[in-house]
Amino acid sequence: MRTKTDMLDVASRKLSPYILLFGCYLISYGHLSPGGGFQGGVVLASGLILPALGCRSERREDLLSNFALSVGETAGFVLLFLIGVSGIAATGYFLADPFPETARPHAWFIFFMNLAIGLKVGAGIGLLSLLIIRESLEPSDG
Repeated sequence: MRTKTDMLDVASRKLSPYILLFGCYLISYGHLSPGGGFQGGVVLASGLILPALGCRSERREDLLSNFALSVGETAGFVLLFLIGVSGIAATGYFLADPFPETARPHAWFIFFMNLAIGLKVGAGIGLLSLLIIRESLEPSDG
């Protein structure tokens, strides 16, 4: 079995914050430029997965905790659901802008939708990927 090198560990820890920052940028400027919640969420998940892939085995159990990602995925779902219900309450349509003074949706409404989608996608893909990593690292019985 291969062991992780110190260089891989250090590089993954140093690169991960920049990947997370870029994911936040994609989510927050998705209503003005290419990007958005889904793309930013996937980049956020890759920033979470990289340190787990590059770290040594004694630190891996700390990085592979599921609780924070489960809470993030639940929070993203609840936020997206509340945004959708606010549209039903105001206009009668799910995920509609609750303040439809103009024909175009407000930028803040699209920002909050991107934020909820990015949180949901990032936590969900991160959780699935970390579970796959944990499963692949466990010794097989056969």
